[in-house]
Amino acid sequence: MTRSPQAPDMYDRLQLLQQYRHVAIVGISTDPYRPSHFVAIYLQAEGYDIIPINPRYAGQMLLGKRVYASLTEAKAAGKEIEIVDVFRRAEDIPPVADEAIAIGAKVLWLQLGIRNDEAAQHAEEAGLTVVQDHCIKIEHARFFGGLHTVGLNTGVILARKLEKAG
Repeated sequence: MTRSPQAPDMYDRLQLLQQYRHVAIVGISTDPYRPSHFVAIYLQAEGYDIIPINPRYAGQMLLGKRVYASLTEAKAAGKEIEIVDVFRRAEDIPPVADEAIAIGAKVLWLQLGIRNDEAAQHAEEAGLTVVQDHCIKIEHARFFGGLHTVGLNTGVILARKLEKAG
């Protein structure tokens, strides 16, 4: 029977975001309205080194960075990869986890809504820390005060529109 991987608590996630600065974004999109694109912009603005990974755009430039077809290709090009942040369907995670292990990544981070306990257990057994079903941008913003970005914390506490005084 497969056991459920040990989920890092919020303090562990905070430590990961403080300790590691090189983030490969697997499944990044060139569409600025896609979450993967916005997460990359946010992480860059917060001082992280992003490494875009998407075979569809390999060789192109995105956010001032060369896009690589795979983690292996990025590593071979000399890129340091500590966190592998994944924007792929749950069933696509096992080969990404295998590649993260092979390149010596420290963290496999599966974005909000993405879980694959088998792949997570395999990555953990290989020594990676695994975060599942959490957005790295939301977690960072929660810890470092950036939740206002994109209206996640607008200060609005009512559902109805307020009338202008006067």
